[in-house]
Amino acid sequence: MKFTPSQISDVVVVEPVVHDDDRGFFMEVWHEQAFDEAGIDARFVQDNHSKSSGGVLRGLHYQVKQAQGKLVRVVAGEVFDVAVDLRKTSPTFGRWVGETLSATNKRSIWVPPGFAHGFFVTSESAEIVYRCTDYYAPQHERTLLWNDPDVAIEWPSIGPGQPVLSAKDTAGDRLKEAEVYA
Repeated sequence: MKFTPSQISDVVVVEPVVHDDDRGFFMEVWHEQAFDEAGIDARFVQDNHSKSSGGVLRGLHYQVKQAQGKLVRVVAGEVFDVAVDLRKTSPTFGRWVGETLSATNKRSIWVPPGFAHGFFVTSESAEIVYRCTDYYAPQHERTLLWNDPDVAIEWPSIGPGQPVLSAKDTAGDRLKEAEVYA
């Protein structure tokens, strides 16, 4: 596996070694020793799988307690995946990184605890699977506003009637009002 730190070094893009032949392919998506050697010490307790239609934007979600690290990959379609640093004492507090994840490029992204996470579906639909380091705790979940001008995420081209948002995501907090990590 190849581990490439993003512009925020704690967020890491993971590229598997893919063994292709005329029957299909094989790849490892999780190898504890390889991740440990790359400096990612993660113990996963929950796996999630979601499907979204094109133009859907989910996020930016995080939990103020039971903070979740997430290893995210796309198994069908394509998304623009985003992580926002919400660690108040971090030199990159309030900054974001984005990566195109697709079934074709087979990349994963490691989003450590302390970050808000979200994605925008750029294909007709997409299926995302992600492993979490802590359990979902709705009472601790918060949403950072997807289009907060203080964060200024450069989302891919969003067409008419897009993005499609949940009520929770429409009502997200701006960074200056959001509950963040110490």
